[in-house]
Amino acid sequence: MLNKIVHFAIALAAIAVLGGCASTGDLEALREEINQANDTAQSASANSDAASQEAAEAKAIAEEAKVIADEANSKIDNMFKKSMYK
Repeated sequence: MLNKIVHFAIALAAIAVLGGCASTGDLEALREEINQANDTAQSASANSDAASQEAAEAKAIAEEAKVIADEANSKIDNMFKKSMYK
């Protein structure tokens, strides 16, 4: 009877060890997927930051162009008004 218990314990230990190895492999694969997802997220964040910076620069250029265009329109209006009074 003691012999059967020992054999059963050994078999149970072998199953636990084999199951643990499979789980460790699964965990490693999951860790790798998580690392890849983190790398992808960091890359996307960097791309987003660069796009935001470029958009801010484009907005500043557009605002400057609007100021210049408004000044030009004002000058043209003044010239037109002066020519009408002559």
